[in-house]
Order: sequence, then C-alpha cells, then structure tokens
Amino acid sequence: MSKVKYYYDSDTLSYKKISKKPGRFFGRFVLFIIASALFSILFLFIAGRFIDSPEEKALRRELANMQLQYDLLNSKMAEAEAVLANVEERDNNIYRVYFEANPIPEEQRLAGFGGINRYKKLEGYDNSEMITETAKRLDILTKRIVVQSKSLDEIKKLAEDKEKLLAAIPAIQPVSNEDLTRMASGYGYRSDPFTKIRKFHYGMDFTAPRGTPVYASGDGVVERADNQSSGYGNHIRIEHGYGYVSLYAHLYKYNVRRNQRVKRGDLIGFVGSTGRSEAPHLHYEVFKDGERINPINFYYGSLSAEEYAALLEKATQENESLD
Repeated sequence: MSKVKYYYDSDTLSYKKISKKPGRFFGRFVLFIIASALFSILFLFIAGRFIDSPEEKALRRELANMQLQYDLLNSKMAEAEAVLANVEERDNNIYRVYFEANPIPEEQRLAGFGGINRYKKLEGYDNSEMITETAKRLDILTKRIVVQSKSLDEIKKLAEDKEKLLAAIPAIQPVSNEDLTRMASGYGYRSDPFTKIRKFHYGMDFTAPRGTPVYASGDGVVERADNQSSGYGNHIRIEHGYGYVSLYAHLYKYNVRRNQRVKRGDLIGFVGSTGRSEAPHLHYEVFKDGERINPINFYYGSLSAEEYAALLEKATQENESLD
C-alpha cells in the first residue's frame, strides 16, 4: 500500500493531500531512458578507444607479424651484406690485382639512386621509415651484386689467357689440414714469444710435428734453400713470377735445391724448429712486388668454404706467435 503524502498550505493554514499527476511519472520515465542512452553511448565511446574489437586485434597481430618479418629480413640482409663485402674485398685486393685491373671504387659499389624519390609511395604510414630504409638497403644490395657480377665476368675474361699466372700464384695451404696440430698465429700484430713485446707478424704459423711435409703453394723456381737469413733458420724461397714469392721457414730439412723448378703441391721440405723458433711449426709468408701480404687470401686452391671460414676466424685472433 502506497504512502499518502501531504503538504502545508500557508494560505489556508492547513495540510493538503499531495495528488500524483500521471504526466510527472511519464516525464521521469523519459528522462531515465535518455540518461540510459547517453550512458550507453559514452560507454561505447570509451570502450571503442581502450578495448580492441576482434577485427582490431587481428590487424594488430598482423602488423606485429609484419614488423617481425621486416626485422628478420633486415637481419638476413645484414648477413648477405657481410658476405658480399668479403667478396668485394677479395675482388679488389686479390683477383683484380692478379690481373692488373683497376679496383672498383667503394663509392661505385655503395652508391644509392639519385634523381626522383623512388620511395615516395612508401611515405605517410606509421612504419614508413622502417619500410623505406629496408627498401633502400635491398636496392643497394641488389646493385652491389650486379656490380660484383660484372666484375667477376671481367676477371673471368682476363683469366682465360693467364693460366700460367694462375698456376704460379701461391694458392694452397703449405701444410695439409690432416697434418696440422693447429693454426698458431696469423698475419698482424702479435705478442713476441721471446720479448713479449707486441709487434707485427708478417706471416702465418702452422703448428705441426717435426718432419711434417711442406708443399709448394704455387709453380715456380727455388730461389733459396739455406739457413743464411737471420731468424728463419732452414728456409726456402720460391720465385713464382708475376711479382710473387713464397717463403717457408724453420724447416727441419729440405727436399729441393736452389734453381730447381717446382709445381704447386710438390713436396719441398719438412716442418722443424730451426732459427728463431719456440716450437716445431712452419712460418709461411707471401710477397707481392717485394711487399709482404696476408697469406690468408691465397688458400682458395686447397680449402673448402667451411675450412676457410674456420681458418680465417683463428687467423684474426690476436695471440702469441711462435717466432
């Protein structure tokens, strides 16, 4: 039973009954409906801004996956760039030197693309910078590959008439991998085993037991086979022609004599520890036009890609030489 309500009438000085008007209830109902609608709209607006719909979640996942794929692509491009840079260095410093061809300038290899903006269509997006940089790297990498391919075509043409040069180049490792204990020291600054002072080591040291065979790394003529050079002990020098000379030091004994012609792979001596040497090993050097150069670049004739990579890693470690 509903309660009866009264109000005080000051004119008549009496209480009067409050009667309910049908219109007032209807007005309150309409006000409630409007307030509910406004609250629903406000809730949907807030939810739309802070709560993703299934479609938005799917798009965000797709965007995250695309960003991951771009990161993986950039990582693979970095690996390809490193491999290509190594090929380019060998091309300029070895292959083109062999055939007296001018090195390709780095500016030409790494040049971008001038003129119109090739990447304008990629602008205006949230990830435009990332996409544009990736596209630029890919274009430059493609151009570098084209330049290198043309260079190798040129080298191939030059090599067709230079078989004697290729046979003369000291292109194999002078000690067989099966006979090696380890590659003790490479070309570069190393600690001297006697003075402990850091100085430049001009060759490569191959540790092997005394008496291990040593092979000629290229065709040529034995220029020296003696112990008359300070520090080298019993050593051999082979004149290959075309400005190349190879040196094999600290030998136990010789298997060749002065002025003898040798072929690549011929047995010329045996590992020892004569001269300024701390332990049995072969100290090996390569000269080009009277200048010592890094022998690591001249083993393409005897090592697989995996063996070369392992040797390169060991040769770059700065440790103590054996002579």
